Parts: sequence; structure tokens; C-alpha cells
Amino acid sequence: MSRIYAKPLPGGSFLMLLLFIAVLVSAIGVSYSAHWNRQLLNKLYTELSVRDKAQAEWGRLVLEQSTWTAHNRIESLASEQLKMRIPEPAEIRMVAP
Repeated sequence: MSRIYAKPLPGGSFLMLLLFIAVLVSAIGVSYSAHWNRQLLNKLYTELSVRDKAQAEWGRLVLEQSTWTAHNRIESLASEQLKMRIPEPAEIRMVAP
């Protein structure tokens, strides 16, 4: 009976295996990093969109506030609803402190 012996691996085979594993891990790391980067970029664009909508809403609210507090509107409401008027000079009394 003849025995079959396995040939020994050529020199440097272990180093080549380690380098192959390192390249494989590096490729997976690059792929994961690119995917993570895309996810973060999408999240950033979503947050920027939310910020832009909030700024637009803030601008509309400031405009609405300035409309509701306009002097001529306050004056017309005071005269129409509360029947207020500007007093005549004879009706004004100065009070001493």
C-alpha cells in the first residue's frame, strides 16, 4: 500500500492567506463605510428639509403677527368694536404727580 502525502505549501502561502483576508475585510469595510455615508447624507438632507420648512413657517408667522399688530388695524378695532376715540383737547386733563 502506498501512502499519499500532501505536498507542503509553498513558502509564503500563510502570508498570502493573511493578505487575502486583509484585502477582503478592507473591501467589506469600504462597502460598509460608503453605505453608512449615504445613510448619513440622506439623514442630513431630511433634516435640512425640515429646517427649511420650519424657517418658511416662521417667516409666515412673523408676517401674520405683524399684520395682526399693525397700528391702523388696532386703531380701527378700537374705534369700531370698543367705541374708543381720540379725546378732544378740551377733554384732556393734566394730573400733577
